Amino acid sequence: MSENDSCCAHEKLEREGMPGEEMLYDLADLFKIFADTTRIKILYALMEQDLCVAHIAETVGATQSAVSHQLRILKQARLVRFRRDGKNVIYALSDDHVHTILAQGMSHLCE
Repeated sequence: MSENDSCCAHEKLEREGMPGEEMLYDLADLFKIFADTTRIKILYALMEQDLCVAHIAETVGATQSAVSHQLRILKQARLVRFRRDGKNVIYALSDDHVHTILAQGMSHLCE
């Protein structure tokens, strides 16, 4: 689904009250990504600074292999992005929405 389709679906939600089945399915898939503690740790680590796989693994206490696997899932969900720096691949949060989602979830838990 393109970004424009997403915006159109959001506008439709405001007018009609309920998004379409496909949008609901996509939203449920997005929230499933947040259902893994290792992925949450990776996202929190990347909130602090951009990191390579080795530093993420050290920060979250997981193997580089496990981190690479989780990063692939996070990239597919467009929650993280990467850039090459010589031989290193540096990961970062895709945008401020990821930070907002995590902050809102934590706020909800702390109520």
